[in-house]
Order: sequence, then structure tokens, then C-alpha cells
Amino acid sequence: MSDEKSPSQLIDGRIADLGDWRGATLARLRALIHDAVPNVEETWKWRGVPVWEKDGILCTGETYKDKVKLTFAKGGSLPDPAGLFNASLDGNARRAIDLFDGQMVDEGAFKALILAAASLNKPKPRARKG
Repeated sequence: MSDEKSPSQLIDGRIADLGDWRGATLARLRALIHDAVPNVEETWKWRGVPVWEKDGILCTGETYKDKVKLTFAKGGSLPDPAGLFNASLDGNARRAIDLFDGQMVDEGAFKALILAAASLNKPKPRARKG
């Protein structure tokens, strides 16, 4: 039996190790991602960043001393009517949501953003030759 942990176990460990509002926030966002896209794949990249994928990266969940940052790989192409994106706004592709102690996102708007990211990643049907 391997001692190697799965990405989901590594994310569980990160949440537990944080042991503060950042862990609770990351756990809640993770649950919302799974609610929005039940078959989302959890991965662990770049030496310790939780990543949620469905036909490509949806978002990453980074934790810093003062914030939890959800970075959407294709955020620049996503509709954001609720104005959740508040960071990394100057790039062409990525957009991020920074949450600080005591803050939480509008859950419905966040799940809509996750669904939009999953839709954007869906493989395009191939044109038939004919």
C-alpha cells in the first residue's frame, strides 16, 4: 500500500493545518465548488496549490497570511454580473477573488461562476466533414 496521499487528502490536510478562518473559508468554497460541479476533479499542483478541474482548470485555491485567493484560469472570459472578481483584473486571461477574514462570497453567484468556468472548458464538438 502506498503512503502517497491523494490530492483530496492533501487539500484536507491544508485545511486542517491552517486551523483558522482561512481553512474554514477554503473548506466552504471547496464545498460550493463540489455543489456546482459534482464531478469536479481535485488536483494538487505547483508544490502545494489546491486546484479544481473539469475539462481543464476551473480555479485554484491559494492561502496567504491575510487572505484566501481563488484564481480562475479563464476568468477574463467569464461573465461576472455580481462583481465577485476583485483581484488580478489587469491581465487578459485570469481573474481572482480575494477574501479576507470575515468575508464570504455570495454563494449563488460563486456557484454560477464555477458553472460558467466548467462550461467554458467543455470540449467543442468537432465539425463533420461531409
